[in-house]
Amino acid sequence: MAGQIRKQTGNGAQKPIALALQGGGMHGAFTWGVLDRLLEDGRLTIEGVSATSAGAMNATVLAYGLLQGGHDRAREALHEFWLAIAQSALRYSPFRWMPWLKGTHSFGLDHSPLYAMADIVLRMLSPYQFNPNNMNPLRDVLAQQIDFEVLRQQCPIQLYLCATNVETGRIRIFSSEDICIEAVLASACLPTLFQAVSIDGEHFWDGGYVGNPAIYPLIYHCNTHDVVIVHINPIVRHGVPTTSADILNRVNEVSFNSSLMREMRAIAFVTSLIQQGKVDRGEMKEMLIHSIRSDETMSALSVSSKYNADWDFLCFLRDQGRVQAEAWIEENYENVGQRSSIDIGKEFL
Repeated sequence: MAGQIRKQTGNGAQKPIALALQGGGMHGAFTWGVLDRLLEDGRLTIEGVSATSAGAMNATVLAYGLLQGGHDRAREALHEFWLAIAQSALRYSPFRWMPWLKGTHSFGLDHSPLYAMADIVLRMLSPYQFNPNNMNPLRDVLAQQIDFEVLRQQCPIQLYLCATNVETGRIRIFSSEDICIEAVLASACLPTLFQAVSIDGEHFWDGGYVGNPAIYPLIYHCNTHDVVIVHINPIVRHGVPTTSADILNRVNEVSFNSSLMREMRAIAFVTSLIQQGKVDRGEMKEMLIHSIRSDETMSALSVSSKYNADWDFLCFLRDQGRVQAEAWIEENYENVGQRSSIDIGKEFL
């Protein structure tokens, strides 16, 4: 979406879908682009969203924008949110993208002295040591963008945000009725950067460890059978990583994808039983799974780019998300409500 926001262009009857939005730091701007194009098209109605980390922020802003003024306002709200993230980073973030590196394709911060220093500090000190006052600029951005009390009372979609209970290791799903700044921050709480978020006496870290994102709330609570997963973490990354940073990044990608892949295997198993007539369709819900992703784009990005909140980079990711969403709409819109547009067994088994 370069320049001004265009009005939605879709026509005809709308098809209901649910969205599953992964997290991945600033790479979440890719999801912004996907949402922007889906909203602009206008032929899909979003019944519910399950989301984690950066996906949880996208989902919350999306819901509030829809409440304020439908698809067009939701697009504006997402644009305003990511612009606010970029502006906040200019004030608070020690991570800087060097001006002379603009135009490179990895968008990494590896040549930034401040990033190198911060990387050392994060390996030696916990957020309880280097940030004892528990400052979190994301809190201010969310507070400025969203009236959470209004959203709790009038949320226009079914909203589910995933977080990890630090002490039990179990997933916590915050629904529309629970939505608050703390719930969003909990879903996005990377334990090396932020202190655990306390809610009702329990403490939470990033939801990506146990659900990135969780699919089951959409199965249980949404009427639609169609779930569109927007991937941030590459499932396939060719080549064996050899540097410590690349190894740690791939470990995180695999672990953050593992819960989603387990759910996909369960869905594939139930789907097989239904299609073979071994269980009654009235007893089990056959899910139709769709996927919007670009492993090629995301794999080409530097590990450190997940911390890059430069506006040009965020817009690059947005545009990549729009391209992938456009391709998915063109190829798979007719599949919505009829069949899965991916082979679940081939993709996840």
